[in-house]
Amino acid sequence: MYECAVEARSQQEREQLILEHLPQVTWIASRIHEKLPRSVELDDLVSAGIVGLLAAVDNFDPRHNASLRTYAEYKIRGAILDSIRGLDGIPTHKRKRLKQIQQAIANAEHRLKRAPSEEEIAEELGIPLAEYQEWTLELQGVSLGSLEVVEDGGEVSLLKFIGDDEAESPERILERTELERVIADGISKMPENERTVLSLYYKEEMNLREIAEAMGLHITRISQLRAQGILRLRAYMEHKWPSKRGIY
Repeated sequence: MYECAVEARSQQEREQLILEHLPQVTWIASRIHEKLPRSVELDDLVSAGIVGLLAAVDNFDPRHNASLRTYAEYKIRGAILDSIRGLDGIPTHKRKRLKQIQQAIANAEHRLKRAPSEEEIAEELGIPLAEYQEWTLELQGVSLGSLEVVEDGGEVSLLKFIGDDEAESPERILERTELERVIADGISKMPENERTVLSLYYKEEMNLREIAEAMGLHITRISQLRAQGILRLRAYMEHKWPSKRGIY
């Protein structure tokens, strides 16, 4: 039995496997950390990842025709993402402003029957365009909460984070498929510049400075476009996906 094989593994062998895969924890944690607000400490992610690594080493079954490295990556990533589930990166004092913008986007879209421009969102808020752009800069750490930290799979890559131990159940697969459809639909309705920024940021994994150079825009403008795209998508999700999971 496999259980016997695990029991037969010496403590020294276990420790050796853990040491061999520790760099994998740091690498995965760093990749995820790049997409999170500065308030999130890398050390906290590494600590969570180590818990996942320990679980991988103790539960790995070679009969599944997968390497320990592959299995460890799955467990490490899952443990890190579980540790930040629900994180949205927005301080409490900024939530009111975030809600105001999302509501203004939703109201303007309902009135115009299309995605509103920056000017139209500012008008809905009753403030000058320049002030609205300052607001988006202040909210540049905005995210889709648990949906943001995902890295693979294209424009709707914000989704993989909803996975958990039941990720392959028929109910969860159906939920994930529907959520992907809703987010893809929301992204397709965005102005092209916002859609491009999100695509480069998530799909191509470019940082804001690289995107600014590629699009010939100032990094401040890219920060505004990214924040506005996420806010627009949050507003769309609240309307189209009143999920039991939420986006916070």
